[in-house]
Amino acid sequence: MMLIPFLICLSLFVRSAVCEKGIHGIHFGELNESQLQPTIQKLMKGYNRYLRPNFNGGPVEIGMSLDIASIDAISEINMDYTATIFLRQRWRDSRLVFPGNESLSLDGRLVSLLWIPDTFIPDSKRSFLHDVTVDNRLIRIFSNGTVLYALRITATIACNMDLTKYPMDRQVCTLQLESWGYNLQDVVFYWTRGNDSVKGLNTLRLAQYSVESYYTSVSKAVYETGYYPKLVLHFSLRRNVLFFILETYVPSTLLVVLSWVSFWISQSSVPARTCIGVTTVLTMTTLMMGARTSLPNANCFIKAIDVYLGICFTFIFGALLEYACAHFCTMQHQTILDVQRELLKEFEESNGNGSIQLVTSTSPNKGPHQETHQDTIDQSMQSEGDEQTENKQGNGCGLSSVKKVSRRAVSMLSVENPHNIDRHARTLFPVAFLLVNILYWLYYLFI
Repeated sequence: MMLIPFLICLSLFVRSAVCEKGIHGIHFGELNESQLQPTIQKLMKGYNRYLRPNFNGGPVEIGMSLDIASIDAISEINMDYTATIFLRQRWRDSRLVFPGNESLSLDGRLVSLLWIPDTFIPDSKRSFLHDVTVDNRLIRIFSNGTVLYALRITATIACNMDLTKYPMDRQVCTLQLESWGYNLQDVVFYWTRGNDSVKGLNTLRLAQYSVESYYTSVSKAVYETGYYPKLVLHFSLRRNVLFFILETYVPSTLLVVLSWVSFWISQSSVPARTCIGVTTVLTMTTLMMGARTSLPNANCFIKAIDVYLGICFTFIFGALLEYACAHFCTMQHQTILDVQRELLKEFEESNGNGSIQLVTSTSPNKGPHQETHQDTIDQSMQSEGDEQTENKQGNGCGLSSVKKVSRRAVSMLSVENPHNIDRHARTLFPVAFLLVNILYWLYYLFI
């Protein structure tokens, strides 16, 4: 009988201990939640993310800063560049003030709970936000209500390029940041530290370019719907010429020099000189086509590299034409000399036959009546001798006139010594090419 009251007391004691433990557990649970203060729930109490800060007051001042992580590609054909940037934006929201001096770093997925600026890149052709392993976003709230919002973006941005001095050109590209929907009455943009707000450009290593200088500016975008805040980053890129000198300028110059080798080859070696001329012309044409594959096919651009390749092609083609002219003059000179020799030969033969005929006609005719008609024969012989003298003088005048005419034709229609064409070309072509190169490089490097 005494066992029953004992069991009842034991059960009551255990129940009271369990209840006390449960009470203390709830108390500690509430204490843990309070230790997480200020909680997002308290900050978000009465918060409307669809309304900007200072909705009934002045505009929100938003500070911007950039880190240029990389410039992946610069395309002359599409006239754009692809860059990966870290964009940081700061603004103050009085609705997010909490006591203390600490800051709260929130998960990037909580961005959907806060108001954020509608910043965009107006010249962007393609862009995306990195999302490996999560969306590359950062939200940090400070006790005074300042919000830091950072994100990582890769964008392909248009850049208007002037390629008239390519590959010795200098391009100035921009990165613009504007507000899509909020005008200047709602939002004001500014660089947080001026030119120091941009980091990373000084340490970039690009394949064809080097960053020469950069600066920031603040302006406004004017559209039909109003005036909007605008921040601009200007950076200057200078192309590295060494690559193009080794790839294009040196080979084209060597081809020009190779075309001059034909000046030292005999004009009688027609296959050798023709082979050199045609080969250099075709090789130069291939080099010109290859140099234009990476450039836009725009008629408005007469590029510096096109001018140089055109100069080289002109000199190479000129060397081929020089041999054609020299060979033509040689053949013409030889032909005229042959014609002159044949004419002289014919006149000499005709002169010899006439003498023989005259001698035959003036020879005495021995007959039975020679003595009886002596006076008549002497008179006829004298007249025939006069005719023979006149014929000789006429033939001599004709021969001299033919010589004069042939010499004039040779002097007018041919070069006196066609081999002098090659001798003059050996000096004229290199000197002219050197002068043109000096003018070319002075113009495109210093003007």
